[in-house]
Amino acid sequence: MKTIKQLVLASILVLFASAVFAETKMRITLQLPLKAHLGQNLLVFKKELEKRSDIIVEIYDSAQLYKDKEVPQAVGSGAIEAGVASLTRFAGTNPEVDIFYLPFLFDSEKKIRKATKSGSKIRQILDPAISKSGAVPLYYQAYGSAVMLSNGTPMNTPAAFKNKKIRVFGKTLGAFVSSLGAKPALISGSEQYLAYQRGTVDAGMTGVSGVKSRKLYQVMDTLTVTNHGDIEFVLVVNEKWLSSLTMKQRKAITEASKIAEKAVRDDMSGIEARAYKEAKDNGMKIVELSGAELKVLKKASSSVITDYIERTGGKGGVGDRLVNAANKL
Repeated sequence: MKTIKQLVLASILVLFASAVFAETKMRITLQLPLKAHLGQNLLVFKKELEKRSDIIVEIYDSAQLYKDKEVPQAVGSGAIEAGVASLTRFAGTNPEVDIFYLPFLFDSEKKIRKATKSGSKIRQILDPAISKSGAVPLYYQAYGSAVMLSNGTPMNTPAAFKNKKIRVFGKTLGAFVSSLGAKPALISGSEQYLAYQRGTVDAGMTGVSGVKSRKLYQVMDTLTVTNHGDIEFVLVVNEKWLSSLTMKQRKAITEASKIAEKAVRDDMSGIEARAYKEAKDNGMKIVELSGAELKVLKKASSSVITDYIERTGGKGGVGDRLVNAANKL
């Protein structure tokens, strides 16, 4: 009888341990391939978190589970513990997040680092707003500056944009091309290759690292270095799941996030340099803007900043405060 009781007790303990183990599994959805730099950065996060805790991290790349636009709802609802999404995917409920996509506002790496640093004035406004969706930002993943892709001719003047259908990945980026006379088409990052290949759009925008990871040089032959916006992705985690963890587990997540965030930010210039080289090596024409061309594009698209401020509370509103904070960086 004693042996039977011991066996029953042992079985209960095994089941209990299994339940605890299941609760400490962290699944992360990613739209990019694991070999892309955001995927490689998630491996850094995974390594650091598993080293510090009993949480097991599983990464589902290449939009296996969710497309970029589906991540905020999937994470916020608890359908999955965590996911990486372009920051602009939260603009539906929080239009102020598009601060990073205002044309030519963040014109140096120094400004971008200050703006995206944990605890910055900009993140003090954005992160709590995003968290209301149930998806809490853990850290921002640098994706580099936005560039233009086209075939045949560069996108270096307003005339080059006029009447063209252009792939964008956010409302404010759509407003940017509209201000230059183009027609925006909102297309997910995982679907842009086919859009270019099939001629669904005439041109598009992306981060230069995406040209390398998605082999976009196979379908577009000209890259114009506009650097008109700062592309940020964010790793978000379900708030209820995070709250269910022990203090030790949450601390481990915070520490792993800090390490991974610094790693991707520090390597961004190198990542972009390698991507430009690969694009050029694969036949793409790289076109730099002259000072005069930059000035013209900046002036022609200035209305985008004015419109952003108006739709985010007007003068003194959240958007206005964010723009002022950005200008002081």
